Amino acid sequence: MSRLLNKVAIITGAASNPGLGHATAVRFAQEGAKLVLTDIDLVGLAVAEKELTAMGAEVLTMEQNVVDEQRWQEVIDATVERFGGLDILVNNAGIAVMRPISEYSVADYDLQMDVNIRSVFLGCKKALPAMIASGGGSIVNMSSVAALRGIPGVSVYGIAKAGVQIFSKSIALEHAADGIRCNSLHPGLIDTNIQNDSRRDNPDEFEKLGDTVPFGRMGYPVEVANCVLFLASDESSYVTGTELVVDGGLIAK
Repeated sequence: MSRLLNKVAIITGAASNPGLGHATAVRFAQEGAKLVLTDIDLVGLAVAEKELTAMGAEVLTMEQNVVDEQRWQEVIDATVERFGGLDILVNNAGIAVMRPISEYSVADYDLQMDVNIRSVFLGCKKALPAMIASGGGSIVNMSSVAALRGIPGVSVYGIAKAGVQIFSKSIALEHAADGIRCNSLHPGLIDTNIQNDSRRDNPDEFEKLGDTVPFGRMGYPVEVANCVLFLASDESSYVTGTELVVDGGLIAK
């Protein structure tokens, strides 16, 4: 229960439940971390703060548009002011626009690139000085199996998530001497709030999604959160510049 005791962690996109950011926040709280949770959903953040505070965690919540450079600086400054430093950054916030390339607009492209890769660039750029001042740390950038194989309907999403993968490797090399590790995490089909529209609109097709996975089911958010915890903790002290795939064997086929 103390793998992250007194470590200070920022998690973006942390309001949605069930969601990867929220599940990560719960696991971090269980392991003793001090949490800074950001999202555009203030209602969801308030619910998360109440839940995590009841668990005994110290929590700071902030509204954040992750593509806004100034807001990133404000989040970092508030984190250092409240908790005295920064040890962990989880760039989790993301968005998926799923349609054939022939139906993509330039606005769709720009939105995907802004939320899925610009935000990661800004988060790392703004967090690194605080991490260096704290003596090191761990960055976990949420990517996707869409970065590792072609998937119809998610071409631009795949571009952005592949960028996250390569960007993470470069950060790892640039800042290894500072004691900072950086890795990307690549979930497959995970049953989060993002899946709710598909579940509602096409329940029969939704149930078939799990059949495409060797385990015969979609993953649970906590199964991804456990892997984020590993990468954030000292248990992965010799792991940097690589990717961790959490997909039930989906891309092994």
